[in-house]
Amino acid sequence: MRRMEDTGHEPTPFTPTRRTLLSAAAAAVPLAVAVPTIASQTAAAAEPDHAPGPGRPPRPQPPDRELRRLLGELDQERIQATVIRLTEFGTRHTLSSQTDPVRGIGAATRWLFQQYQAIAATSGGRMTVALQSFVQPVGPRIPVPTTITNIVATLKGTTSPDRVYVVSGHIDSRVTDVLNFTADAPGADDDGSGCAAVLELARVFATRPTEATIMFVAVAGEEQGLFGSTFLAAQLKAAGTDIQGMFSNDIIGASQAWDGTPPDPRTVRLFVEGVPTSETAQQTAIRQAVGGEDDGPSRQLARFVQDVAQNEATGMRVRVIWRRDRFLRGSDHIPFLQQGYPAGRFTEPRENFNHEHQDTRVENGVQFGDLAQFCDFGYTTRVARVNGATLWSLAQGPGTPKGVQIVAAVLTNDSTLRWQRGTEPDLAGYEVLWRETTAPNWTHVIPVGDVTTVTIDLAKDNVHFGVRAVDRDGHRSPVAYPVPAT
Repeated sequence: MRRMEDTGHEPTPFTPTRRTLLSAAAAAVPLAVAVPTIASQTAAAAEPDHAPGPGRPPRPQPPDRELRRLLGELDQERIQATVIRLTEFGTRHTLSSQTDPVRGIGAATRWLFQQYQAIAATSGGRMTVALQSFVQPVGPRIPVPTTITNIVATLKGTTSPDRVYVVSGHIDSRVTDVLNFTADAPGADDDGSGCAAVLELARVFATRPTEATIMFVAVAGEEQGLFGSTFLAAQLKAAGTDIQGMFSNDIIGASQAWDGTPPDPRTVRLFVEGVPTSETAQQTAIRQAVGGEDDGPSRQLARFVQDVAQNEATGMRVRVIWRRDRFLRGSDHIPFLQQGYPAGRFTEPRENFNHEHQDTRVENGVQFGDLAQFCDFGYTTRVARVNGATLWSLAQGPGTPKGVQIVAAVLTNDSTLRWQRGTEPDLAGYEVLWRETTAPNWTHVIPVGDVTTVTIDLAKDNVHFGVRAVDRDGHRSPVAYPVPAT
């Protein structure tokens, strides 16, 4: 017999694996009801990095049929045309003209806005497009008060519209002198590539209902100080928006550095922080007491990306790098981290700095400048597929579990976890994951059913735990790391 906390819901087909043994013993903690105990007599599959204990090795989530169709519709020629069109505005510098009809940031923004409006017209009213403008005051890279405008296309979810995911590229460009707003700054790779990928993602998503909401964004003012994304993230936080994942696509246009090193056309880097940027002093004290330096929400988001987007449907390897961004540098995901949202940055495997932040010129026979001729549009399309697989899997699956706790009121050699039940209508149940503290990824998964409390016969002193939700179609959420409940 298995005794679990009554959730008031009918049983679902989602049940624990046969290799999981459930005992009827009540948990040795002061809870109001008895909870299941997952015993440790069953060893995981005999694989090198899997310590003995309950559960089985996790398996990647395969793309569903509709996701495969979506990825097949991402069009390399459209991405290439968008990048080239953006370079034709001469410069997209934040301080360039906002009124010239053919040159400058204003003309580029108006053109991109029109593209999003045309896409929204295919969505049956589910996608809306807005210009989000504000005046940035004088600062180190802003010599005069400057209007900065983001383009925000919002595809509203059908059953969980309040759960939101954000994907962005930045529309502005620059040359060597960050204040030079008159010279040509084509910005093909940085970041015409990111803008083009996000626009193409919006096109293929617009005609498909998604359970959660997705925001496709072109932010501005990145090169001058992440101003557009900072404003957007602050506005979302002030509105209480439940952002459960954000991705910046910045410099995703080239698969080789053009410097003689081998090209790497099947790898994209994903930078994610460990200790949260927004961590409070109290949260720091808890983390120092229990660990979890590698288990912040952004790290869990990165593990999810590898789980759903590193496969034959995307043709890509996701190289996760445990840093907030490249060494001493940053992109538009950082303002979201500052607001406490999980976020990461996609970027190409090798950067060629002759083609970033450079005046366009030929010097000693070497072409400098961020020109479209140095882009690999097949590569950018594959990075768009990684984004598409991730966003679809997030938006069609259940949300990350909330209120996940590990009971620590008394000393025990087992571990009781509890969480809040999600509100998704197709929620099937939950899985508990665990790993040795030295393992970078989850090594064991235990299906526990549609419950909100479970006891695992493993000492919380020795391993890390997490909880994820599963829907009836087998879509999984990112993992939530528990906080201690004392």
